[in-house]
Amino acid sequence: MADKTGPMVASVPNHSVTNLTTASWEPNPTVPADVGVVTSSQSQIKDLFGLFCMVTLNLIALLANTGVMVAIARAPHLKRFAFVCHLCAVDLLCAILLMPLGIISSSPFFGTVVFTVLECQVYIFLNVFLICLSILTITAISVERYFYIVHPMRYEVKMTINLAIGVMLLIWVKSVLLALVTLFGWPAYGPQSSIAAGHCSLHASHSRLRSVFAVLFSVVCFLVPAVVIFAVYCAVYKVARSAALQQVPAVQTWANASPAKTRSDSINSQTTMIATTRTLPQRLSPERAFSGGKAALTLVFIVGQFLVCWLPYFIFHLQMSLTGSMHSPGDLEEAVTWLAYSSFAVNPFFYGLLNRQIREELVKFRRCCLTQTAEFGASSHEGSLQENFLQFIQRTSSTAESPSNCANSRPQNTMDQGVKIPGQIPEEHA
Repeated sequence: MADKTGPMVASVPNHSVTNLTTASWEPNPTVPADVGVVTSSQSQIKDLFGLFCMVTLNLIALLANTGVMVAIARAPHLKRFAFVCHLCAVDLLCAILLMPLGIISSSPFFGTVVFTVLECQVYIFLNVFLICLSILTITAISVERYFYIVHPMRYEVKMTINLAIGVMLLIWVKSVLLALVTLFGWPAYGPQSSIAAGHCSLHASHSRLRSVFAVLFSVVCFLVPAVVIFAVYCAVYKVARSAALQQVPAVQTWANASPAKTRSDSINSQTTMIATTRTLPQRLSPERAFSGGKAALTLVFIVGQFLVCWLPYFIFHLQMSLTGSMHSPGDLEEAVTWLAYSSFAVNPFFYGLLNRQIREELVKFRRCCLTQTAEFGASSHEGSLQENFLQFIQRTSSTAESPSNCANSRPQNTMDQGVKIPGQIPEEHA
C-alpha cells in the first residue's frame, strides 16, 4: 500500500495541489473560523438551560405540593379535598424520588454516572409506579367532581371518608401490580452488570415482553384515564351550560316571593329557614361555581394540560417499544420525559390553588407566619395592644377573621365552608 500511494500522490498536478491548499486556507464568508468553539458554547448553554429548567420544575413541585397539603391539613372543613391532598402527596413523592433521578439520567452534566442493573430497575419501577399513581388519582378527582356537580344529593350520601380511603387503596394496589412487571420478567439486560444513567429507560431492554408492557402501560395509565376525564368534564359542561341558560336560581325566586319577611325567633320559622338553606345550596353551589364559561375553561385547561403533558410521553415510549429501537433521536426522550414530569409541578395549581378556599387557607397561613415574625420583634406592650385590637375586631365583626389565629381554621364564619347561620339567606358570590 505504501508503494502505491507514492505514485498516486506524485501524479497529482502542481496546480491542483496549489488550488486545494489555497482553497483550504481561503476565508469562507459563510462559515466562521471558530465554528467549533461556537457550537461547543451553544451546546453548553443549552445543557445549562435544560438543567436550570429541570431543577426549577423540581423546586416548584416541592413547594407547591407542600403548600396545598399544608392548607388542606390545617383546615378540617377541607376534608372533602382528600383526593387533591392524595394527589399532592403523590406528586411530592415524585419530586423527592423520581425527578432527581430524572435529572441525573437526562442531564449531560451527569453523563459519567453509571447505574447498576438493580438501580436502573428501581428507577424504572418508580417511574411506572408514581406515574400510574398520579394519573389514576387525577381520574378519581375528575369522577368525584362529576358526582359533586351532576349528582350532588348522591354525592352527599355516598361520598364518605371510608369510600375515599378505599379508592386510594385500590389506586395504590393497581399501581404496584403494574410496576412490579418491570421487576419480574420484563427488564432483560443480558450479561451487563452496569448501565449508563442516560440509557436507563422504559424502552431500553432486550426483552421480548417490552412491547406488550408498553401497550399495557399506555392503555391502563393513559388511554382509559384520558377517555374517562374527557367524558366526565363534557358531562359537567353540559350541566353547567343548562344551568347557565336558566338564569333563574331557586334562591332568588324564594327571596323575591317573600321580600317582606323578616327573621323570626319562632321554632317553626327557624326550622323552615334551616331546611331551606340545607337543601337548596347543594344544587345551587355547584351551578354557581361552574357557570357556562367557567366550565368550558375548566374543560379546556384540565383536559388540555393532561394531553399536553402525557400524550407525547406515551406515544414516544409506545413507538420505541413497538419498533424495537434502543436509542432515541437527539434529545427527544429528555424533552418528552420532562414535559410529562412538569405535570407534577402543574397539578397543585390546577387542582389545588385554583380553589378559592385552599387559596384563602394559604393566605391565612402566610399571614400567621408574618404576624408571628412581627410579634417576635415587637415589644410586649405593642404585642398586647395588637392582640387586644384583633380580639375586639373578631368579637365585633361576623365575617372578619383574626390574622394572628394560627391554629386550625374554623369554618363557623364563612358561607363557603358549608355551615349556615339559622335564618340567614344564602347570597350569590361572584
